[in-house]
Amino acid sequence: MPTFGWIILVIVALVVGAIVGFFIARKYMMDYFKENPPIDERMITQMMAQMGQKPSKKKVQQIMNSMKMQNK
Repeated sequence: MPTFGWIILVIVALVVGAIVGFFIARKYMMDYFKENPPIDERMITQMMAQMGQKPSKKKVQQIMNSMKMQNK
């Protein structure tokens, strides 16, 4: 096979690999977020209510901000 044929084969393999990799990664992330949804304000409010605390808007915002700072 001439050199040009190998170049075309490599380019096609890279494109197909990128497309397949994208769909595999997309499926993995969708399954991950289905099992582990990100925490939002509603979930914090429910957790505080289960612990017997009366959640205020200010307290919920403080917790959200502290979680964002920990993730950085």
